Amino acid sequence: YGGMGLDFSYNIAVAEELGNIHCGAIPMAIGVQAGMATPALTRFGSDELKKQFLVPTIAGDVVACLGISEAGAGSDVANIKTTAVRKGDEYVINGGKMWTTSGCQADWMCLLANTSEGPLHQNKSLLCLPMNLPGIHVAKKIDKLGMRSSDTAQIFFEDVRVPSKNLIGEEGKGFTYQMLQFQEERLWAVATVLATLETIIQETIDYTRQRKVFDQSVLHNQAVHFRLAELATEVELLRSLLYRTVALYVEGNDVTKFASMAKLKAGRLAREVTDSCLQFWGGMGFTSEVLVSRFYRDLRLLSIGGGTDETMLSIICKYMETLPSK
Repeated sequence: YGGMGLDFSYNIAVAEELGNIHCGAIPMAIGVQAGMATPALTRFGSDELKKQFLVPTIAGDVVACLGISEAGAGSDVANIKTTAVRKGDEYVINGGKMWTTSGCQADWMCLLANTSEGPLHQNKSLLCLPMNLPGIHVAKKIDKLGMRSSDTAQIFFEDVRVPSKNLIGEEGKGFTYQMLQFQEERLWAVATVLATLETIIQETIDYTRQRKVFDQSVLHNQAVHFRLAELATEVELLRSLLYRTVALYVEGNDVTKFASMAKLKAGRLAREVTDSCLQFWGGMGFTSEVLVSRFYRDLRLLSIGGGTDETMLSIICKYMETLPSK
């Protein structure tokens, strides 16, 4: 279908390299295309669907987006309200999606919707939805704290008709497919942040070495150079966790626990690195003229998007069998 047929570790190598871009939104947008909107289609979609949607997406001829989150259902995916009701050889879609990355410019959406009245984890399906169909309304481009070069849309569906052949895999398996899709999304997010955190630390070293306070460089203070050493160590530990998780995933193992741990650690470490380093920049850190302030805003999303820190903790606790029963 136009791909190189390589295993997932190569995706991670690309994601790591994209972390050298001095902007969080571009790696995220590429990630939506390569590792968020397309894994379920690649794994479970029909040959016809792959030719129609996957081939041009891999080629970069079209833009894909992922329609999961809603105004009242973010990390709580099971609680989405958008419906796709089967009528003859079509699904009729009603509802809306929120926080949709690339939603303003997307040519098609990998949409999760309720296709029956059954149990919450068994009544959802994934559909390939062309974004030029009647009844699709891109309500607004959301004004965000960070990731400002990425368009993030609120989208409404009003009696949108899509052929039933656009169903990915089996009806009712959408929640399961999306949970699998989330693992690749979360590992991609972790990989993109590694080089970025290294850049922030190195730029802070360079700045604090030349910035003089009380007749000595800021870096000369033990509190500063010790803190930067701690942060650099944490980044390397995160890298090791990522590589272990990816190796297990490529071998075919369930890495839900480790992927959740990596995502949790990445979000928290991104906040820790950007906050600590911004402090060492002093007044300059509070301006829009330096990279650290941009990443302070951009990387804050990592603890929210793709599953919040709290959701990651719940997943980890589930695998540790410490989560209280309902």
